[in-house]
Amino acid sequence: MVLPLLKLGTLVVKTMSKPVASRLKQQAALHPRFREIIVGFAQANHRITTNIQRRIYGHATDVEIRPLNEQKAVQAAVDLIGELFVFSVAGAVVIFEVQRSAKSEARKEEKRREELEAMRQRDESLEKEVELLKQKLAELEQLAKGRGLSGLFNFKHANSEDAKIAKPV
Repeated sequence: MVLPLLKLGTLVVKTMSKPVASRLKQQAALHPRFREIIVGFAQANHRITTNIQRRIYGHATDVEIRPLNEQKAVQAAVDLIGELFVFSVAGAVVIFEVQRSAKSEARKEEKRREELEAMRQRDESLEKEVELLKQKLAELEQLAKGRGLSGLFNFKHANSEDAKIAKPV
């Protein structure tokens, strides 16, 4: 019951992150100070990506890169912020799922270890009990030999051999 609800919860968080990212993008474009910061960020991002693309395609990299106009820079920055937010939420959900799964596995492993230890202890206990029974049997045999009752233990064995011989006739 917990697992389906947990999965549903993570799905809700992922789904809700998209409208939150959209609202974040909308608000980011409206605030003047934040707008200045993201324009500079967008311009730096544009220069870096343009240089990387030029190197990949073998074009000259020493050419001056024209900056984006303010509207395009703001749009690029808020898009990047929105994508980073959605990606961060998705990454956090994945990390949460992995940690939850690891804890569950650790609990299962601990339970297996405890069961194995209980079986080992039971095995040791049975070994001790068998050893004790062997000692008692040896003591009984010694006692029987000492009192001359060894024939009593061999009586059953002798009778069973006689019965085997008597049957084929």
